[in-house]
Amino acid sequence: MQSMSSVAEIKRAIDQLTPDQRVELERQLHPIVDDEWDDQMKHDAASGKLDGLLAEVDRDVAAGALRELP
Repeated sequence: MQSMSSVAEIKRAIDQLTPDQRVELERQLHPIVDDEWDDQMKHDAASGKLDGLLAEVDRDVAAGALRELP
């Protein structure tokens, strides 16, 4: 297997993939992104970083200021 040493090389290689291969690559990479996102959200919630946002949501709920998503 050929080794790639730069992001530019990886981008060029991705450009050469078929649509099916791109889907396969996305499936492979997506869980990594989700795990990092989940870890960051857990950290932010535990540290209190989201407290202001959550308080705002609570106020909106209490005021009936929310609407259903389409």
